[in-house]
Amino acid sequence: MNLSRPTQNSPQPAPLPFNGVARAKDLLGAGSVLVIEHAGERYLLRLTKNGKLILTK
Repeated sequence: MNLSRPTQNSPQPAPLPFNGVARAKDLLGAGSVLVIEHAGERYLLRLTKNGKLILTK
């Protein structure tokens, strides 16, 4: 019987390929918004209807 608390299933970041390039669809998945934390700040990476990317604070 395992009495340990279940671990929370948080999404794991996709490993970057050797060349350091990440495809937007790999980062966003089926969604259109990704929250990025950097230096204690949160940023939103959004995919627009026209297929453009916008990064906002």
